[in-house]
Amino acid sequence: MTVELTYLYIFGAATLAFISVVASFFTHRTGAPILLVFLVLGMLVGEDGIIGVEFNDFNIAFLLGHIALAIIIFDGGLGTRKDSFRVSLKPALSLATVGVLGTAAFTGLAAHFILNVSVLEGFLIGAIVGSTDAAAVFGLIRNAGVELKERTSATLEIESGSNDPMAIFLTITLVELLMLGDSGDQGWTIASELLQQMGLGMAVGFAGGYCLVETLRRVHLPSSSYPLLALAGAMSLFGVTMMWGGSGFLAIFIMGVIIGNKPLTYSSDIHSFSDGVAWLSQIGMFLMLGMLVTPSELLPIVVPALGIAAVLIFVARPIAVFISLLPFHFPWREQVFISWCGLRGAVPIILALFPYLAGLNTSQMYFELVFFVVLISLVVQGWTIAPVAKWLKIKVPVTASQPDYVHLTLPDVSDKELLVYPVLAGSQVQASDPLHLPSIEGSQMIGVIRKGVLLNPSKGQRLNVGDRVLFLAGGNARAVLGRAFAPEAHNAQLDANRFFGEFTLQPTATLADIASVYGLDIEEQIENQTVKGYILQQFHGKPVVGDQVKLGSVTLIVREITDDQISAVGIKLK
Repeated sequence: MTVELTYLYIFGAATLAFISVVASFFTHRTGAPILLVFLVLGMLVGEDGIIGVEFNDFNIAFLLGHIALAIIIFDGGLGTRKDSFRVSLKPALSLATVGVLGTAAFTGLAAHFILNVSVLEGFLIGAIVGSTDAAAVFGLIRNAGVELKERTSATLEIESGSNDPMAIFLTITLVELLMLGDSGDQGWTIASELLQQMGLGMAVGFAGGYCLVETLRRVHLPSSSYPLLALAGAMSLFGVTMMWGGSGFLAIFIMGVIIGNKPLTYSSDIHSFSDGVAWLSQIGMFLMLGMLVTPSELLPIVVPALGIAAVLIFVARPIAVFISLLPFHFPWREQVFISWCGLRGAVPIILALFPYLAGLNTSQMYFELVFFVVLISLVVQGWTIAPVAKWLKIKVPVTASQPDYVHLTLPDVSDKELLVYPVLAGSQVQASDPLHLPSIEGSQMIGVIRKGVLLNPSKGQRLNVGDRVLFLAGGNARAVLGRAFAPEAHNAQLDANRFFGEFTLQPTATLADIASVYGLDIEEQIENQTVKGYILQQFHGKPVVGDQVKLGSVTLIVREITDDQISAVGIKLK
């Protein structure tokens, strides 16, 4: 390779990355799935595209794809908050296991009949397209300015981050079974592969996560080195797990969850760095996968791919979601939306490389078919997620965004940290007395910084816009303080008062009291129930903000939840 050619490659790669980042601005306006844009850009650069770059090295694609996926899954783990486990951990894990199995099974049967391949080959195709893409789903929802109920958003977040290991396990196992043929060892292969993949993945994930946390706490490095240490440590353990035959993707996701939920001195730097690297990994991976495919070779599989995609989107995913969520009593609207959010992304395309590397005869067909199915999913589901959320009425008023704050974890006191919040226009704390700021047990306000000077709180003092308030608090104080210091949010389409109702009720009020005030006819056996108890019963002890229940001619709506308890209920009279 000449020096000039090297520079040309550098220029071309950097220019593509630049165009991809800029393209995200335009997709925000049009609602187009950003990952689809990356794929199309890659195809335009590729063999049949405008530039005509020939790239057909499946081994390099497999290597770079694995690295990118590991980084993306680690970032997904970092962003998974333990608060979301309250209502969504069990249903999300059910979707990530039973849901993936069901999706793979139903899609595999369809592939068996449509393509006239063996049942095992059909199941392999189903397994390859079995997992959803978290980044694609939430990127589209954020671009549309839609905020979902916590039950729905948390379930999708945890499922999308944790279902890749199951799809990868199924794909590897089925490839091995196809290579074994009729050896009679198939049952043992499945059992041993499951135990090895999941067992080692969980063991290394938990052990490695806690070791990394302790390392990040104890070593003394420049602040810029902590994010590198976290990512390099996680990637090292990912590689070790894969070498041992375990699920490195499960391990690195668990490590991300553990690191992301521990109070660390430079946790905000770790999150910011990981987000940027994960975004760059997605851009590079989709551009590479777009270049890897030859669009002219997709024409023969258009019809069967359309059939398989239709079964996947309209039959397999909905049935799998219904079965997975059956024990958890999800409202039907939320089940429908979760079904529609089965957006496919990079993982299926990377998994489609496994048959090629294993030397299976029909490997090229797998890759082209899966690539086209992903394209259909991005176009059909990707462009309609936000309208479907509005149609199903599962969105809630957009809450005020968390203000940018500074935090510093004290090295010798792991459960305490210093938090500095700015006073913003329209926030609850503007013009309030700093001595009576909302907080929780175990936290205290230290002082107010005004024009670079630390003021001692005094009687009659009021907070001005531009002040900064310093707290010594535990990590669980962030949610309370964040709501108090957040700027006022307004959504013209879905005003909070219209959504939650004109009046607010105390959760301890009895239904008999509500009935007497509003002239309702209610059943005698529920008269002595409290509003809180009635809502808890309707939602099996796991309500979220925005949940609604009818009481006679009025509607009760969960307005606020504090410390996992209903703290305010709205009432809508019509």
